[in-house]
Amino acid sequence: MRKLLRQGIIGLSAAASLALLPTAATPAQAAPSAIPSGMTWTVLAQGAGNGTVRVGADSATDPYYGDTPATATLPVLCLRVTGSGVPAGITPDFYAGWARGTVAATPPVQGKTLTSLSVANNLCVQYYGTGWRMAEFHDGRYGSNLESSGGWSFWAHGYLPASTRFWATINDQPANPWN
Repeated sequence: MRKLLRQGIIGLSAAASLALLPTAATPAQAAPSAIPSGMTWTVLAQGAGNGTVRVGADSATDPYYGDTPATATLPVLCLRVTGSGVPAGITPDFYAGWARGTVAATPPVQGKTLTSLSVANNLCVQYYGTGWRMAEFHDGRYGSNLESSGGWSFWAHGYLPASTRFWATINDQPANPWN
């Protein structure tokens, strides 16, 4: 009798468990992060004796969703477009254009303090003066009169320390710390 009772309970438990299972299982998905991420760039090359630097995306960069949590503390990459001509030794193209100016980096700031592009631009003005703004993914120019805009990296005048990551902005993707 005990054996029959035990088998009955096991059978009912199994049936109850099956009833609780959904008929169509859905795959588990990661919950969206409450912490936004921002796109970062790095120094890709230093110009050979001409005072230029190439900054841009590397394998860690995600220009579509951001690659670094906004809780991270990094410098902001700033640019001042002056209309300067392309130096000898640089041939601008879509992926490595000429920014027509100078880059510099702010002291490190937490990404979540960059609540808008205006805030980031004002930080560049605060440290470097009028005409400075946050560098943007598409700032590189190429073509016979630099009439075309590219992306992914650009050359500019300036010196930035190697192996440093910088906050940079992108104007057509949600990959900024404020998105």
